[in-house]
Amino acid sequence: MPLTGSDVKENIKITPYSNSKMNITKEEMSPVELRLTVSLSENDYKDTVTKQLKEIGRTHTMPGFRKGHVPFGELKRRFGKQVTSDVINDTVYRAVYEYMAENKLRVMGHPVPVEVKEALTDGDQEFKYDVALIPTLEGIKPTKENHYPYYEIEVSEQMIDEQDKALRKRFGSQKPGEEMTEDGLVKGSLMQLNEDGTVNTNEGAIQVTDGIVFPLYFKDKEQTALFNGKKPGDKVVFNPHTATGGNEGELASMLHIDKSIAGDVKSDFELNIAEIIVNVPAELNQEYFDQVFGSDKVHNEEEYRKAIKEMISTDLEQNSHILFRNMFDKAMMEKYGDMTLPAETIKKLFFAKAENADEAYNAELTGIKHEVIENNLLTDLEIKVDEQEILDTAKALTARQFAQYGMAGLDDEIITRYAKEQLEKEEVRNQIAQQVLSGKLYTAIEAAVTLDKETVSLDRFKEIAQNL
Repeated sequence: MPLTGSDVKENIKITPYSNSKMNITKEEMSPVELRLTVSLSENDYKDTVTKQLKEIGRTHTMPGFRKGHVPFGELKRRFGKQVTSDVINDTVYRAVYEYMAENKLRVMGHPVPVEVKEALTDGDQEFKYDVALIPTLEGIKPTKENHYPYYEIEVSEQMIDEQDKALRKRFGSQKPGEEMTEDGLVKGSLMQLNEDGTVNTNEGAIQVTDGIVFPLYFKDKEQTALFNGKKPGDKVVFNPHTATGGNEGELASMLHIDKSIAGDVKSDFELNIAEIIVNVPAELNQEYFDQVFGSDKVHNEEEYRKAIKEMISTDLEQNSHILFRNMFDKAMMEKYGDMTLPAETIKKLFFAKAENADEAYNAELTGIKHEVIENNLLTDLEIKVDEQEILDTAKALTARQFAQYGMAGLDDEIITRYAKEQLEKEEVRNQIAQQVLSGKLYTAIEAAVTLDKETVSLDRFKEIAQNL
């Protein structure tokens, strides 16, 4: 535990520091907590105060005085207190940050004032700040001597068959079919029925001559099953309200009625099937191979299945990286989880507004430790992110978003402009920067350690992941 209160007195080491303006004294409260005392004399700030007051007089108009001719005494009377306070706060805070930078302190958050007090308008003054240091974890830098299991998922023939089926369906065509299929679309007339099963011929009864029904997406699968084996010319009695789960929007679309009344329609309907549209899978030919993999990349079924296997393997590879990351994180937490943290300063930094700072701190403790571990790894592996990497990632994310809305293949200039607009938002930029940083970190870790690779089945992979 960090030393605090009266326990620190015999352990304090005092180191003086001075920059061009003032003296700063460092007190080592614990291995991970410092108290910086800034001693400020009037000479450190009075010239800046005078300069700023004169600038106010030069640029502002005040009642009863010509612009630029306000007596200095009047400026000091009206603005002296606020200007002095601002100058002192700025001067002291800059000095603290300069001290931290010059001494290469790895700091959590920002310096926390020990006492919030109003700056005086003259005379010597003193300000104290508590600083939380990121703990240095010895021996954390990964090397080839560190062995970690790395599980790769075997691509089975079943996976290839399933992917083949999905691809041929995606690139297939919609044609009239002779019998209902699992994903068949049904066209025909819909007639509202009475409770006795007869067609409702009363005025206002719902009749749809150009109805379209997609049983695959019914929420009630018993309703879906009513269409099994049906052919054009057959009749099916089903309940749209049950089939859609009472969704007013879906009912309104299916029955061609206003959404405001759709939820009240709970009758059975008779569907006279006029046509069944089915998906006809694409044939294995050169046109299909070029559509899926690009021109002249695949030429026959053997190459096709090999290309599918590589496609699946690439998709599954991300799962291997994620599992490694989780296993590595767990190993790091087991080894360094008992680290000493600047708990009290962290509470002041991040949980001062919490109803119970201790509870809030404890709830986030694992995450804090993870960030400390990651920070040490980033430092030891010298991982950094530049602006171009952030922009490239933002562009990739932007292009993906446009593609989801059917706007693929936009000019790079358009993508770049939208990406830069997003990066102007501090929250977005920080998220993307962290994403890039984290990605580079774990790529570097994988390269630094020895990976004991093992190929396992998908079921075995899931079992390992679940038991982690």
